[in-house]
Order: sequence, then C-alpha cells, then structure tokens
Amino acid sequence: MSLQHDTRMNLSAGLLSVTVAAVLVAAKLWALAETGSLAVAATLADSALDLMMSLGGLAAIAYAAKPADDDHNFGHSSAEDLAALGQSLFILVSAAVIAVAAVLRLLDDTTAMPRAEGFGIGIMVFSIIVTLGLVSWQRHVARRTGNKVVLADSLHYMGDLIPNIGAIVALWAAARFGLFQIDSVVALGAAAFLAVGALRIGKGAWDALMDRQADPAMIAGIRQIVDSCDGVRGYHDLKTRVAGSRVFVNLHIELDGAQSLDAAHAIGAALRRDIIAAYPRADVLIHKDPVGVKRHPDDPRR
Repeated sequence: MSLQHDTRMNLSAGLLSVTVAAVLVAAKLWALAETGSLAVAATLADSALDLMMSLGGLAAIAYAAKPADDDHNFGHSSAEDLAALGQSLFILVSAAVIAVAAVLRLLDDTTAMPRAEGFGIGIMVFSIIVTLGLVSWQRHVARRTGNKVVLADSLHYMGDLIPNIGAIVALWAAARFGLFQIDSVVALGAAAFLAVGALRIGKGAWDALMDRQADPAMIAGIRQIVDSCDGVRGYHDLKTRVAGSRVFVNLHIELDGAQSLDAAHAIGAALRRDIIAAYPRADVLIHKDPVGVKRHPDDPRR
C-alpha cells in the first residue's frame, strides 16, 4: 500500500474526528443549558478538548506527511509531538478548573442542582453511540496504516466513554434518588481521568522531543534481525530516537573488510530492507565498518 494512500486514510480519520468532536460539543452545550449538570459540563469540557486535540492531530498528520526538505532533513514528524505536548498542558488546566468547580458545588448547599435529567441522559447516550462509530473507523485506519496519532486519538476517545457513562449515572441518581451530590463526585472523577490522560500524553510527547530511544521490544527485535543477517560479523552503536510516528535507527555493522564495496553495500541494503519490513515506520541509516577496525586516535568523540 502506497504512502499516499496511507496519508489519505489518516487524513480521513482526522477529519471524521474533528467532525464528531464538533457535533458532540454542540449537543453537550444544549444538554448543559437544559440540565445545569456539572457532570455534563465535565463531558462538555472533555469534548471541547477533543475538538482541539482532533484539530491539532489533523494538522500534525498533514504537516508530518510532508517530505523532508532542505530545512528539515529528517522530515516533519516532530510536529505531532509538539501538538500533543501543547494539548496535554491545556487539558491539565481544564481538569483543574472542573475539579475546583466540583468542590465548590459540594460545599455550597444553595447551588442549583441538575434538572431535565432525561434529556441529558439522551444526549449522553447519543454521544456514546457516535464515539463508538468514530473509534471503529480510527482502529481500522490505524491497523491499515500504523499511524500512531490516529491510534492514540482512538484510545483517547475510548477513554471519553467513562465520563459520558459517569454523567448518565449522575443524572439518573439525581432523578431517581435525589442524590444531587453524585453530580459533583462524577465531575471530580472525570477531572482526575482527564489529568491522568494529559500526563500520559504529555510524557510521551516530551520523551519524543527529548530524543528518547524506541520501545525496548523494538530495539530487541532489531538486534535479532541484525544477528540473523548473512554477512554481518557484528554490530555496535545501535541508536534509536522517536519523532512523532517515525523511529530513526542508526547502526554500525561490521563486515569482512576484504570483500568488494558492491558486496558490502548489498549486505547493508538487505539488512535495511529487513528492518523496514518488520518496522515500516522506521527510518534506517547503516554505517559499514570492517571487522576489527579501531577508532582513530584523533577522533574527538570517545
């Protein structure tokens, strides 16, 4: 499957994500106006953040798909990490605002309690159905293209089901048993859920921007591929770094120094193909050394 086709599928998932988030924001604004529920407000804030994240993700997918140029020799995939880091900071602030509002409502007996609970429950059920449809398409695209932005977005929307279900529980408890405090308790839980998700997203983006190495399982897999490659006598200086959905791999392999340059090139090219076949999103650079070569004493890097 071509990279152009992968890009079109990724963009379709991004556009659908933005559309769904916008529809849910409008529906939950309506539900909030009708019910006055803080739990609904928490899910509204979550959907508004989803809209921002989806817009950022769509922009990152489009920008990261640009080929390398004179100013960005390794491509533009770090745009995904920059967008994710900014989004995670915004989510943390929003979670704090929701938590403070929930605590104030718990302490204030005069605060108006939820109303029109049945209407609010209907909107939440609608939100869950639409979200499940979006996640189904995102998972399909992620399986076909391997795009980590689309996969992460699908995981985020799956996580949104928890505050939506919590809002249904809060509205039902208020209508059935008059347990109005449940509304604020659910909002606190939703705020905590948002904060945990934001920290997880932010850590992943920060690690990538700081050139953290690839997943240990991937590194172990690359080592196995190198060990099984015909003609490779050894290897050293295996280095990896993650940038968005790309993983850059640098590797020195040790070859028979008496063989021809053509033969050495063929071994290196075969190894590169094997690594990319196992990890299609990898960008692989292989340096060839003769077996037993020693670092020159004038080499400043030790």
